Amino acid sequence: MCLAALNIQPGEAIAHIGAGTGYYTAILAKLTGPSGSVIAYEIEADLAARAAANLYDVPNVTVENRNAADGPLPPSDVIYVSAGATGPLDTWLDALRPAAACCSRSPPPTGPSGAPGPGAMLLITRPQNASPDASPTPAEILAARFLSAAIFIHCIGARDDATGAKLAEAFKRADARNVHSLHRHTRSRLYRLVRRQNLVALHRRPP
Repeated sequence: MCLAALNIQPGEAIAHIGAGTGYYTAILAKLTGPSGSVIAYEIEADLAARAAANLYDVPNVTVENRNAADGPLPPSDVIYVSAGATGPLDTWLDALRPAAACCSRSPPPTGPSGAPGPGAMLLITRPQNASPDASPTPAEILAARFLSAAIFIHCIGARDDATGAKLAEAFKRADARNVHSLHRHTRSRLYRLVRRQNLVALHRRPP
C-alpha cells in the first residue's frame, strides 16, 4: 500500500532511509528502473555491508553507511523512510523536489519492554509549483495523510519525545485518519499536522 501510494515512475531519484539489508531498496530500484537511481542509507555498518553485498549487481543502487538524519540529502523525487521518525527532518523536506513524495513511519514513544510503540505511515507530498528556497514567505504547506498502521524500529536523530506523546494522543482519538496537510514554518522550524482546523501534532527543532 505504501509503495503503491508513492506512484514511483521510471527514471526517478529515490532516497531510502533505513535500508537494512536492502530488501525494500531492491524493490525501489526495480520500480524506478535502470534510468532511475536509489541511494540507500543505513546507519549500522554490518547491515550496510550486507545490503551492499546483496545489491552488488543492481547498477542503479548506491549504499551509504551513514545516518541520513545527519547532513543534507540529494534532490529526490521519492524519499522512503524504513524507520520510525516522530517528525520529518528539515533535510528530508528540503530534498523533496516539486511534486515529490516522502513516506515516513511516525510512531509514538517507546512501548512496553522498550519496544517501539504503534504508529502509522505518513505520506507527504510537495506541491508541483513549490519553490521553498526562492519563496519570501516563512511558511510552506504540504499535502499529508496517514496511509496505514505501522510499527518499526526508531530512526536515530529523527525522534522527539514531546511530539511522540502528541502523536500517541492523536492516534487514540483516531484523529490521524483526518490529517490532510503538514504546515512547515521554515524560519521557526515548526511543524504541524493539520486535521481540518485542529492541531494534531507539533514538532519543534532547534534553529
